[in-house]
This record gives sequence, C-alpha cells and structure tokens, in this order.
Amino acid sequence: MQAEAGGPQRVTEATHPREIVQAARLLEAGELVGLPTETVYGLAADAANPQAVAKIYAAKGRPANHPVIVHLRRDADPMRWAAELSDVAGKLMATFWPGPLTLVLPRRAGAAEACAGGQDTIALRCPDHPVAQAVLASFRGGQGGLAAPSANRFGRISPTTAAHVRSELGAAVSLVLDGGACAVGIESTIVDCSRLHTMDGLPRILRPGGVQAQAIAAALGCTEQSLLAPPHRLQGTRLQPQRADLEPGLAVQATDAAPEAPRVPGALASHYAPVTPLRMVQVAALDTAWPLAQRIGVLAPRAAPGANRHSRWLAMPAEAQAYAQALYAALRELDAAGLETIWAQVLPADARWDAVRDRLHRAAAEKA
Repeated sequence: MQAEAGGPQRVTEATHPREIVQAARLLEAGELVGLPTETVYGLAADAANPQAVAKIYAAKGRPANHPVIVHLRRDADPMRWAAELSDVAGKLMATFWPGPLTLVLPRRAGAAEACAGGQDTIALRCPDHPVAQAVLASFRGGQGGLAAPSANRFGRISPTTAAHVRSELGAAVSLVLDGGACAVGIESTIVDCSRLHTMDGLPRILRPGGVQAQAIAAALGCTEQSLLAPPHRLQGTRLQPQRADLEPGLAVQATDAAPEAPRVPGALASHYAPVTPLRMVQVAALDTAWPLAQRIGVLAPRAAPGANRHSRWLAMPAEAQAYAQALYAALRELDAAGLETIWAQVLPADARWDAVRDRLHRAAAEKA
C-alpha cells in the first residue's frame, strides 16, 4: 500500500496482517505510528527507545517533564517496567485490563526513563482494541511497550478517528492505522498505585476517565470517597467567568495535588482544548441567550430550544458514556466552523459524568 500524497499512509478498519507487521517494524525502527485504542488514538513509539520517544515530544510540542503512558500487550509482563507490583495493582489489572485504566507504579531502575518525565514512577496500560493488541503482539515478540500519548498537538483536542490524526500531525507520523471511531472516546482513568504505604493501603485516582470510581471502589472493597480523600485529593480552583451567566468551572491543576503525587498526563488546568474559546453555561442562561446568539456553537445533551440560523447547536447524547464517545469529534466539528465561542451546557452533577465534566472544564480553562 502506497503512502497518501502529502501525508502518512492510511490503513482501513479491516487492517490486514501485513499492515500490522509493517506498523510493528516501523516502531522497532524508531518511527512514529498513529494507533487506535478504545479511548483515543495514540501517537505510538518504542517506549524503550529514547530517540523514538523524543520524536513524540517533538511532534506534539509536549513539555519534557510530562510523562507518557506505556501500553502493553494483554499477556505482557509488567515487571519489565515496574519495580514492584502490589496486590492492589494486581487486582486492578485482573479486573480492568485490557481496558481504559492506567496504573502508576514504581518504575524499575533504567526502564523507560524517556517516558517518565524525570520521575521514579511509570504509567502502564493495556488497551482494549484489536488493532492495538495486534500491533503489540507483533512488536518485539509481544513483550515490548509502546509510549502512546494522544496523537494531537499538546493541550489540544484528543483524536478519536484516524482522520483527526492525519489532519493534525500529517507527515510527522509514518503510518496511521485506522481502527474506526474510538469506543470510549475519552482518555483512561489514571490510578496512583505507587504510594500505597503512605495512603492507607489504597490507591488514588489522579484523572477520571473510562473506568468510573464506583467500579474501582467495588473491585477493591472500599468507598469511592476513600480513593479521592485528603491529603491526596486533587483540589479544585474556581475559574472566573467572563459573564455572570457563565458557570465557573472546576479546574484541576497538577500543583494542587499532594507534593509527593506523581505527575500524570492531562493534569494541567487547561487541556483537551479547542482553539475557539469554550465556556460552561447554565441551562437557563443558555436557553435565554440562544435565540439571539451570533456565531456561537453549543454542546448540549438535548435538542435546541428553537431555531437560530446564525449559530450552531449540536445535540449531544443524554447518556454520559455516549456523550463521552461523541465529545471530541463534536468539539473538533465546532472548532472548525469559524465560530466566535463554544458554549457547553452544564452537565449533571452525578458521578457518571465526572470524566466528561473534567474534560469540558479543562477545555474551558484560561490558557497559561
């Protein structure tokens, strides 16, 4: 198969074994590959090759002190990367892998230093996607690891289709494997298992994502609150809106964590953001402003309250999981529409919406 003119090669959802092998050989040669997972598309490189990992940071414009997650095959040995594996971590792996759960563990000396952001921890995940698993099975005999942060420019909207990867990174990626639209649509939940001896034997959730806190608590036989409790709870800071009808967003900042908490992806106040300014808006204020809105894009889990040919309303799913799956594609659609502002309706406070609220509030945060 020939490369597309002016961009990386595209592989369809019906990816043939030879394209899987090609991707694995490119990765072994130190090249970058766009890789589908169930969460978002990753920009993959050999986690054990510092020069290859450096290409990820260069392509994304990612700061060097921001760690990246290492992705493993379902039967790979995590002890090639981790210095120790607690019973808690083992139970979470057995329950949720493969799946959208990342575990932060003590890093084995000398392992994947380029992926650690200068820390003594390593973030590991086992993706639940047939294409990702096929590549991992072919890559370095099935025991290699792939660094694979989201395949987009740093801080911007994560990609959930192969087309998003190609449009954003272009020729910086040698090959893009097309596994269709991502089933989960937002990033993995990140759980810190590196400091259990200082945290009453329980891990802490550092980023909400595809696995809900309730499910993790059920697996460990603890309460949801104990996974978020002080002193290791990520504290929120209120953002000041431009108008009184715009809801202040809860933005979580990396510096708000306990000092010893490891740095993890997606922990900056501003992240997952479109270029077009995004604001969180209360339901009543949105309905009042909508009829006269000019060049406004709206994300709301319902139909528009009326017509407005000068603005654009995207009716999102009313169920949290489906909303999450559609979120990034919807943000990209509105970001490309030449609008002045995007308004996102305030979402329900219930825990099922935690990860989606997190992504929207970070997307709405003021840029540093």
